[in-house]
Amino acid sequence: MSSVESGFGVEVRGREGTWRVAILDPHGEVVAERACRDGAEARTYASTVRQHIYWLSPEKFREYYRIGE
Repeated sequence: MSSVESGFGVEVRGREGTWRVAILDPHGEVVAERACRDGAEARTYASTVRQHIYWLSPEKFREYYRIGE
């Protein structure tokens, strides 16, 4: 899923014991990733990232998630 304006996206990846949330740049490349203890935590974190994609400007989103440092 990505924001039309910013182009960033987020994906929940994993299965039992290996849950991760990936933030994708407009080209579909992983620019940040976070390990989560279970699917519920991964889905909750991904939901928060999705909200930030829509609420924040691309510059603020990059700053908040330390993308491109």
